[in-house]
Amino acid sequence: MFEKLESLQRRIEEINTALAEPDIVKDHRRMTALSKELSEIRPVWETFAAWKKAGQDLEEALLLQDDPDLREMAREEVDKQRALRESLETHLKLLLLPKDPYEGRNVILEIRAGTGGDEAALFAGDLFRMYTHYCLSKGWKMDVFSRSEIAVGGSAGKGSVGFKEVLCTVSGEAAYNLLRFESGVHRVQRVPITEAQGRIHTSAATVAILPEADAVEVQINPSDLRIDVFRAGGPGGQSVNTTDSAVRVTHIPSGLVVICQDEKSQHKNKARALQVLAARLLQKQEEEQAAQEAANRRAQVGTGDRSERIRTYNFPQNRLSDHRINLTLYKLDRIIAGELDEVTEALQSAWQAEQLAAQGAET
Repeated sequence: MFEKLESLQRRIEEINTALAEPDIVKDHRRMTALSKELSEIRPVWETFAAWKKAGQDLEEALLLQDDPDLREMAREEVDKQRALRESLETHLKLLLLPKDPYEGRNVILEIRAGTGGDEAALFAGDLFRMYTHYCLSKGWKMDVFSRSEIAVGGSAGKGSVGFKEVLCTVSGEAAYNLLRFESGVHRVQRVPITEAQGRIHTSAATVAILPEADAVEVQINPSDLRIDVFRAGGPGGQSVNTTDSAVRVTHIPSGLVVICQDEKSQHKNKARALQVLAARLLQKQEEEQAAQEAANRRAQVGTGDRSERIRTYNFPQNRLSDHRINLTLYKLDRIIAGELDEVTEALQSAWQAEQLAAQGAET
């Protein structure tokens, strides 16, 4: 590993020389590629250089221990440089982990009500609002382009809006990196607003995080598509239920169906539907390459059954439990309000630890 790192400085010098060439501004694609490569390898080189420097300082401190007048100070310096070197080595190994091929991409977020009827739809709405606040806190752009709403409990004065399904794009730095672990079945335990006896019910909603697909990765043959248009329903302005703006796209070979109706323009809804379809087809390809049993979106989010949970939201105990990493936090009120950092960072750390362990087993 460290032998390979020695060549990084030479590569940085090569890139800087290339970027200084007068003609580079005319080749925008090459300039962008070189700049991206530089931004990726410079932190690795800087960490490696700091690790080597800590090693040199450690050797000097060890030599100073032979001097009786400097022994105590030297021991403190030895401990300091040894801890620094270990920390830098761990960080260096993290930087050298294989990159996720979709790192840095925008994502399509899908939330669907699962088992539990109206309460599942209300929980899907809670999840949507949670992710909305989280995205806002990160400065990401969230763009909803398809939703199917239902109103629950209106006559009793406790009316609330839930979602059978909501789809949106999330655009921003690290959006995929932090949201990718949200895919799966989310289970809720609470007293529904429609429950007169005060009994706790268990319901579920599914979340899928789909990286946006590049045109090169997924090529869709127009002859494989069946496109239907119809009148949109639900909120959306004057065009709702008056024009055939909603679009249903069916990919005949795979059977995947995407419906988009939030835009007033039929052309925009069609473009959105094709965007989602491409992301789902990309996911399907990845699942097949990984030899997973399922061949469509359910491999990621499950069926929506309560037993296939990745996380439980227990409102009476104000508790969130992520079952994949045995994480339990008693601050559900804050998490459901969008304070997801502690959860996403724990999942990221667990993934990194797993990768490091796998890397160590190979070496």
